Amino acid sequence: MLNLSDLAIFVEAVGAGSLAGAARRLNIPAMTASRRLAALEADLGVRLVHRTTRTLSLTGEGEALLPHAQMLVEGEQSLRLALRPAADAVSGTLRVTASVPFGRKILTPFIGQLLEQQPGLRVDLILHDGLVDIVSQGIDCAIRIGLLQDSTLIAQALAENPRQLYAAPAYLDRKGRPLTIDQLVDHQCLVQSGTTHWRFGSKEARQPIHGAFSANSVEALHQAALHGMGIALLSDWAAREDLQAGRLEALPMAEGAPEPRKIWAIYPSVRFVPPKVRQFIASLRRHLAAESLTSFSL
Repeated sequence: MLNLSDLAIFVEAVGAGSLAGAARRLNIPAMTASRRLAALEADLGVRLVHRTTRTLSLTGEGEALLPHAQMLVEGEQSLRLALRPAADAVSGTLRVTASVPFGRKILTPFIGQLLEQQPGLRVDLILHDGLVDIVSQGIDCAIRIGLLQDSTLIAQALAENPRQLYAAPAYLDRKGRPLTIDQLVDHQCLVQSGTTHWRFGSKEARQPIHGAFSANSVEALHQAALHGMGIALLSDWAAREDLQAGRLEALPMAEGAPEPRKIWAIYPSVRFVPPKVRQFIASLRRHLAAESLTSFSL
């Protein structure tokens, strides 16, 4: 059976960029960290890292193990947190970053509820549609949606993020309602800058897309759809109010839903995560799970 402590040393070493850095974070001797990593490699029968005196790099086997190791270590932490009294108080300032639409529609109301439950907590919310360097900016946690870039940061999945094609009724009355992805060729597709394909269904059917308007902001694409400029690929939570008010229509494709995405919490270290960060992530996961019963299922 794999030793969770050894897995934690492996994950921390990757995050720190060296065994010495991992040992400092874990407050253990560097020799102990090296010996436990060697024990993990011996247990698995593979080499996980290439070591030098000051740095390390992952082997192919190490890259394959990393996400699973992160999940197991995070699972242990989540279990410990779940077994604590629900009323555990946290304090201090928590700096969180997220995209503008998610921060405005989902995070801000959630944070309002959290602050009522945790009067000793302060939250500094930084909204930005680009990627923020959370280490250099001193940010405790980032909430991101979709595919993640390779990083030494720790990523913890919070919830699924269902998406759908949406368009204004006036546009669809004028241009028709596509039923299959092949029919999208006759429509104005509102896409993020640089995007050339949309993926649909479990078989990842690819559809080349084109249109007269693109933008680097999802909110701009959302507004363009509301103004009848074409069809946009939006998260269900972003389109919910407009769908309910009749300002947008959902367009399910015969090939299936668009390629799935997840909502992630990103933070710098897998060990010694501050209680305020643990509490925030656990509470947000519960909030998103409850929301998925209504808000995300349209």
